Amino acid sequence: MDIKEIQNLIKFVAKSGASEVKLEMEDVKITIRTGSGKTETTIVQAAPMANMSQAAPVPAPATTPVEIAAPKVESDDSKYITVKSPIIGTFYRKPSPDKPNFVEVGSEIKTGDTVCVIEAMKLFNEIESEVSGKIVKVLVDDSSPVEFDQPLFLVDPS
Repeated sequence: MDIKEIQNLIKFVAKSGASEVKLEMEDVKITIRTGSGKTETTIVQAAPMANMSQAAPVPAPATTPVEIAAPKVESDDSKYITVKSPIIGTFYRKPSPDKPNFVEVGSEIKTGDTVCVIEAMKLFNEIESEVSGKIVKVLVDDSSPVEFDQPLFLVDPS
């Protein structure tokens, strides 16, 4: 099961309103629980002991999706693009307390620029922009919890 399939499964479960979904395949077990507005995903992957060379890449899909921001056009007639959180975690505007913010209102960004960090399960995941433009608004306070698909920034692509 590749990372896109896992992301699509999480989105589907979040929208379906189901409280829990379990998926077990030969080498992957996935449990997705939703409730009180939160979605919790547990992915357990077991690799064969005889072939540990393939076991190293297996944990990578758990961190790969967090590097992809999901910008989408807002539902109103606004010309702005919304950069949304690809994961649940804690939102940070800077890489460490003594460093400056990744972006400010008015900052020009390019595709691939890091716009924030989201901490999930003690891992700090850099969120990269998939659009170029100017930051118009920061929608989340620093050190705040964020949900999957929650709007983080408004970007003017012009």
